Amino acid sequence: MKRLLAWCLCLANSAAFAQVQTGWRPALLGRVGIDQKMGAQVPAAAPFLDESGRPVTLRQYLNKPVILALVYYQCPSLCNMVLNGVLRSVKSLPMNAGDQYNIVAVSFDPRETWEMAAAKKASYIKGYNRKDAEGGWHFLTGPEASSKFLADAVGFHYAFDALSNQYAHGSAIVILTPEGRVARYFYGIDYPARDVRLGLVEASDRRIGSPVDAVMLYCYHYDPSNGKYGIVIMNALRVAGFATVALLAGFMIVMFRRDFKVT
Repeated sequence: MKRLLAWCLCLANSAAFAQVQTGWRPALLGRVGIDQKMGAQVPAAAPFLDESGRPVTLRQYLNKPVILALVYYQCPSLCNMVLNGVLRSVKSLPMNAGDQYNIVAVSFDPRETWEMAAAKKASYIKGYNRKDAEGGWHFLTGPEASSKFLADAVGFHYAFDALSNQYAHGSAIVILTPEGRVARYFYGIDYPARDVRLGLVEASDRRIGSPVDAVMLYCYHYDPSNGKYGIVIMNALRVAGFATVALLAGFMIVMFRRDFKVT
């Protein structure tokens, strides 16, 4: 059921729908979807190449929470929209990629090269436009065994169509904990900055973020059925009540002090 729901959510964006309309066969699309695997461990030792052509493993990026995007760099539309959605979201975050979290894009097309990854990284580093951004964005390529192992671990299912020379796939990003476990899924091509921010804070076990984030996490709860954070009315009312009492208490203290000075 979760896989079906995730795929339906992915089809809701126009890019995915356009790809389906190109004539991909139902049998092919039946192999595509996203299964939620909360708490699943990613293969930290799987070998890849980074955007400089150096051998790396996922473990090198798991010293902090990770925004993981499974894409391929020559995708004609949808993958770029996924990465553009990540860029829009993280540009609105007060946290900096590389400091509090990492962004890792992994190509599941084994034909792609590290040079392609380097070109893609240069584009998004320019768009992010923050100091030391190179240390926070990582674009990987590698053998099919590695990318398929990773995709299966997080429940991301894709299929190659030889007729169009393209991949059929859904659209989502995954938040990983510093231990390399799946924490959150966000579907589609637009990822609200608030949701991504709360997902990163939760994935870090609240080791990053601010007191404001702690209050927001008290007021909002992650709903795995739609991959979004929704407000918890009772908790929000408690916070609002506490804030009202605190404001009234502060006002009374100020007034008492003023009256005392007058007398």
